[in-house]
Amino acid sequence: MTKLEQWLWGLALLGCTWAALATGALGLELPSACREVLWPLPAYLLVSAGCYALGTVGYRVATFHDCEDAARELQSQIQEARADLARRGMRF
Repeated sequence: MTKLEQWLWGLALLGCTWAALATGALGLELPSACREVLWPLPAYLLVSAGCYALGTVGYRVATFHDCEDAARELQSQIQEARADLARRGMRF
């Protein structure tokens, strides 16, 4: 099972559970306060997931490490490749 399938199954399970509770299909008598919170719950979860994703991306960008050694090595490899291609007749 791929990760996508795992996420889809999890979302389907949560969605079916929410729909069953929200519509009263299970025959449970939920208190009024629970029913009022239950209806907008998917929107709250979606906004929370978006905030978490945005925060994670922001944190990763802010703490991104600069790899100066790797950059120098890559630049030298680019110069070698250019020299090799110039030897073979390619002009830049």
